Amino acid sequence: MAASPWRAAFVLLACAAPATVAWASGGGGMGGGTMPSFTGPQYDPVQEYHQGMSAYQAGDFKGAARHFENVTDAEGHDANAWYMLGMARFGAGDLKGAEKSLVKSAKLDPAPVATHRDLAITQAKLKESDKAQAELSGLTARAAACNDTCPDAAELKAAVAAVQQALGVVSPSAALPLQGDFKFAGLAGGDLAYTRAVSLINEHRFAEALVSLDDAERGLGPHPDILTYKGYVWRKMGQLDRAESFYRAALAEAPGHRGATEYYGELKVLRGDGAGARRMLAALEDQCPFGCIEAEDLRRWIDHGGDPAS
Repeated sequence: MAASPWRAAFVLLACAAPATVAWASGGGGMGGGTMPSFTGPQYDPVQEYHQGMSAYQAGDFKGAARHFENVTDAEGHDANAWYMLGMARFGAGDLKGAEKSLVKSAKLDPAPVATHRDLAITQAKLKESDKAQAELSGLTARAAACNDTCPDAAELKAAVAAVQQALGVVSPSAALPLQGDFKFAGLAGGDLAYTRAVSLINEHRFAEALVSLDDAERGLGPHPDILTYKGYVWRKMGQLDRAESFYRAALAEAPGHRGATEYYGELKVLRGDGAGARRMLAALEDQCPFGCIEAEDLRRWIDHGGDPAS
């Protein structure tokens, strides 16, 4: 990706923080675009997400669920939106609905610890002990593999303890609270987490960057800049299928997002899909007929047959 993380970070942060970029109406940190569907409900998923978070933090769980349902209607492949819908349903007392939403979130993105923790707790409350135990086993295995050295070591340890308490494996010292660590909830916290993620990416600390990107999305919703960076980080970690899913999600929300278009084209070069990479380049050339750095970078990748810096 040549010098893209540094250059992209500058473009994103210089133009506007993710919370304030009007990408749904044509702007965007690296390109912008319009809503992908003109036949379904026309929800702005970022705006709906913010309203959902406000309702959730005010204790209006039913209202929050309605907003998060609108987000999942507009962006059905965003794992974080499904997670928040699950948490809102949990708070509203709809445990079966919460379980369904959390299962969907875990399928879309199995990485976040909170998803498995809160799914297990929900299943324990539903008396689905076998399912909750399976989630606990997965968390326990991840904690053992981490061995207190990975970025989410503390979260894993706390998650295991919370699920054990919900299952009655250990005696509760206090009533189990509604789960969900929303220290980064809200616009300011989301921007802070996003800025930290960019710094971590520039330092090549990709596993830590993913944690911060999850925090940023928790506060800001499915913003295409965040989705694009998630794709980039997964690509740098060698997980091309996951990377592609995030590039596609970013482009579904903002079809003219130049950063996502460039990075998706680079991924296609890595896969040997020259025709696909050239289609991405053609899209960039249509968006910036007088030239732009994203098109120049992707053209160099295509000409070189890979990363020109390698």
